[in-house]
Amino acid sequence: MKVNYRNIIALSLVSFTLSAPALRADEKDLYDFMWLDPDKKVYVLQNKVHKKANTVYANIGYGTGLSSNFQDTSMIHTNAGYFFTEELGIELMYTKYSNKDNDAFENLKKLNGAIPFIRQTESNMGVLAKWSPFYGKINTFNKIFYFDWSFGLGIGKLNTKSNATSVANPLSANTYSTEKYTSVIAKTGLSLHATKNIHIGADLIMNNYKAPGPTINNNTPASKMRSNMDAVITIGVSF
Repeated sequence: MKVNYRNIIALSLVSFTLSAPALRADEKDLYDFMWLDPDKKVYVLQNKVHKKANTVYANIGYGTGLSSNFQDTSMIHTNAGYFFTEELGIELMYTKYSNKDNDAFENLKKLNGAIPFIRQTESNMGVLAKWSPFYGKINTFNKIFYFDWSFGLGIGKLNTKSNATSVANPLSANTYSTEKYTSVIAKTGLSLHATKNIHIGADLIMNNYKAPGPTINNNTPASKMRSNMDAVITIGVSF
């Protein structure tokens, strides 16, 4: 009897296909909950699309100062860092500030003939430990955007200038003297991934430092804790 090997092979393949588990891709992130309405389904976030472990990043941005009542402060901000793990990294940052007297300063000067005490921030550099525990995605305009939310804490060198020695003397011209302080830097930021290697960020940066107020009758008051808050929008790359 002649054996038809083609039929045997075909029957074997059909038998294997029917007995084997389904090979098509299922929606692993879909869950049904009995306590929800029958037509309700819950989707959960899958694995990260944008990995951070062992990656380097660099950002540049523009920001504004939020702390001075009598100055309009803008800044150019840049930072770069490295993530050791998905959550922990290190960051170096540098900020260059530009200051000018605002309307409140000019009105006080015109109406009362008075000059307020001013401390202008000139530049700031620092190093921070970075922690990024939160990530997620947003579906908007039929497009999914991925984001990370991070926190930073570190130490910096703050270069300022103030009119502390001249402001209390009405006969003296308003002059500024340079100052330097060590600051504790606290930071939080949201990073939105535009592409695989390009991201857009929004950061809040606070510098906390100890400095005296204006000199009165040649007496310099004791230093006390002060803080500056900056808001920055950045664009950067990671690889």
